[in-house]
Amino acid sequence: MFKTKSIKITKENITKFAAEFDPQYMHLDEEKAKQGRFNGIIASGIQTIAVSFKLWVETGSYGDDVIAGTAMNNLKFLKPVYPGDELYTVVEVIAVNEKNNGTGIVTVLLSTYNNKDVKVFEGELSVLINK
Repeated sequence: MFKTKSIKITKENITKFAAEFDPQYMHLDEEKAKQGRFNGIIASGIQTIAVSFKLWVETGSYGDDVIAGTAMNNLKFLKPVYPGDELYTVVEVIAVNEKNNGTGIVTVLLSTYNNKDVKVFEGELSVLINK
């Protein structure tokens, strides 16, 4: 099991990401978002996945052995991510499947938490690696 460093999510991070990749009001329009169920803007789930993956990759655990990602499964957005939240990811290897061609598939469970230790995201990521 691995625990990553933390990264702070800012309003600017949220709106910049959303403007390009998920331009919905709950990520961009603070006034309209305040009237909704989250009482303000929140990060896109897609941004949360990207941050979780970045934090995992930056641990360097795969080194240069990664060939390509193969799957993302069971993605769950459990709680909203707000400006000012600091996220970290706990990574657990849940499966290793060897292939006959010198490669294998490693599947990890990414569990991302905010600075209050509340789980905000969970998902499985599989990658093809050299043995």
